[in-house]
Amino acid sequence: MIFTTQKISESYWKVIINNPPVNVFDPEFSVQLRITMEELEANKNLKVVVFESGNPDFYVAHAELVNIFDFPKGTGETGLSISWPDVAKRLEQAAFVSIASIRGRARGLGSEFIQAFDMRFASREKAVFTQPEIGIGSFPGGGGLERLHLLTGKARALEIILSGDDYDAETAANYGWINRAFPDNELDTFVENLADRIASFDKKIITTIKSIMNERVIIPKNEHIMETQTRFFASLTEPEARTRIKKLLDQGLQTYGDVELNLGKYL
Repeated sequence: MIFTTQKISESYWKVIINNPPVNVFDPEFSVQLRITMEELEANKNLKVVVFESGNPDFYVAHAELVNIFDFPKGTGETGLSISWPDVAKRLEQAAFVSIASIRGRARGLGSEFIQAFDMRFASREKAVFTQPEIGIGSFPGGGGLERLHLLTGKARALEIILSGDDYDAETAANYGWINRAFPDNELDTFVENLADRIASFDKKIITTIKSIMNERVIIPKNEHIMETQTRFFASLTEPEARTRIKKLLDQGLQTYGDVELNLGKYL
């Protein structure tokens, strides 16, 4: 199983991600994530859920590029693609609070994965963030063009997306990409205490706060997300993208090694 759920209490659950070797977001990841989301939504007493990785070097590396056209087809209950955008929208609108506790690399769709969460906290020593799509001749297609600038502002989002480079946790926190970066030995305690504290409060009030805030801020429109995803997949069929992806795969992309550990350098 890619996702293992630990039921800390009736109101606080933890989900562990483990998809060896580098936690790529592949078609099976997509399928199991939907099943996990359904389980979370079915618990009417759930107030907070924390997603963390079982691999300290990789949170979610990026989308799986060899089989990227094999992702599940169709639309979900939000009207968005079931491959990922539907779950992202459901996380935004969920009656519970979602927290990403990040060790390792969160790049591409991994970065877009955490952008859909309510809060993001990271290990100062072990977390790395990237939107690498420009380096494969493409652009973020899983919500990065719709959500990242809401966290960082337009100028910093453009810097991140157009550079395609690796950013450390301290810089990511300064940019607003994540809430805060902690020394690695303090991350778990902080997230645990925060989750316990949120879980101690009234469920109805938690849900109301999220609902009102979603009404007051600009959240991505479905038509924008769908258009971007369609253009993203189209870009991957271009000769430039195919050449760049093949070169990276030949060098060792999606295997545990230097390319994945230092992807910004290889792009």
